[in-house]
Amino acid sequence: MDIATLREFWDLVVTVWKHGVYGVDIVHILVALLILMIFLGIRNLFSRYALGALHRWARRSESEIDDVLLDALRNPLRFVPVVVGFFFAASALKVEGDVEAFLYNINRSLVVFTIFWALHQLCGPVGVVLERSRRLLTTAMVQWIVKLLRVVFIMLGAAAILELWGIAVGPIVAGLGLFGVAVALGAQDLFKNLIAGLFVIGERRFTVSDWIKVDGVVEGTVVEIGFRTTTIRRFDRAPVYVPNSRLADNAVTNFSRMTHRRIFWMIGVEYRTTLEQLRQIRDSIERYILDSDEFATPEEVSTFVRIDSFNDSSIDIMLYCFTRTTVWGDWLEIKERLAYRIKEIVEEEAGAGFAFPSRSLYLEASGESSEPFPLSPPSAASQVAAAGQLPGQAAAESSSGGSSKS
Repeated sequence: MDIATLREFWDLVVTVWKHGVYGVDIVHILVALLILMIFLGIRNLFSRYALGALHRWARRSESEIDDVLLDALRNPLRFVPVVVGFFFAASALKVEGDVEAFLYNINRSLVVFTIFWALHQLCGPVGVVLERSRRLLTTAMVQWIVKLLRVVFIMLGAAAILELWGIAVGPIVAGLGLFGVAVALGAQDLFKNLIAGLFVIGERRFTVSDWIKVDGVVEGTVVEIGFRTTTIRRFDRAPVYVPNSRLADNAVTNFSRMTHRRIFWMIGVEYRTTLEQLRQIRDSIERYILDSDEFATPEEVSTFVRIDSFNDSSIDIMLYCFTRTTVWGDWLEIKERLAYRIKEIVEEEAGAGFAFPSRSLYLEASGESSEPFPLSPPSAASQVAAAGQLPGQAAAESSSGGSSKS
């Protein structure tokens, strides 16, 4: 190996060092990487100290909006040093031409991405602010608005980045429009459920956490009102995903909006109950309901304790009243105490008894003669003859004998 060969090899190393990758020498690449590493370290310090100080300041304030804003913008803010570091690292490469344009588009794309990411995250605090105006917007409506805003920001951000790279968005949107028409023809149920969901939310039939019953479909607690389906959790904790069109077309009972819970009983007492006993039973039950704070007064709701009808085996007393509580467990306890009191009134105070389903059967003899119908037992000879023959044979002989006599 001579000196000329070594010099040739050294010239090759120098050429690679100067031109490196895409005409960028290795020194500039190393400097760019060093700058990027420095800004990554700055990112960690910024997250720990600057954002930490902002969070401590927000906790000391009385308002909750600043806490929600900082929580939402935490990740976009932590990404800002990375964007700045990439910008300075690209500037340190000293490139020109297509490579410079490529790096410039990357920088602009990162800036656009960070801005729309922050706007996407700000939709959460906007929802918190809107939820405070419950008179105008329900929780489900706020959730829909937040989801719609996030989808809009994602689409706008994607369109802006595509425009930066020279990709025309207009033809893509036109093509998607034609494609959407074709899809709409085959997805009519999807749009039907979407429109039905808008009507359900706009009419405020129910909100999240309400206890509802959809006739013929399901009964349970509303978990989420989505664009296409509404999630209802049954009382056995099983989730049911109901299409919004079923909620719009079927009758929906919202038990969470009850002001009172009803008790409707038909109390049957025996027919031998006297008039005074009936009056005592009715008056005592009515007095118990009117004197108890657990029941609503007749001025608030309809309240009746009346002798209603003469049933097949009982005299029925109608009890129609409402409790003040709408909690199911408390309502059951009130019903239980009422049942105890009614049993005490009927059996102990009035001395009557509860009726049970019964039926009496009366037999009456018919005919001109009142004498009993004579019943003569068969003779011993006929019993012996019948014992030696089969039933079929006796019938056949009887039939043949009758035909010979005729």
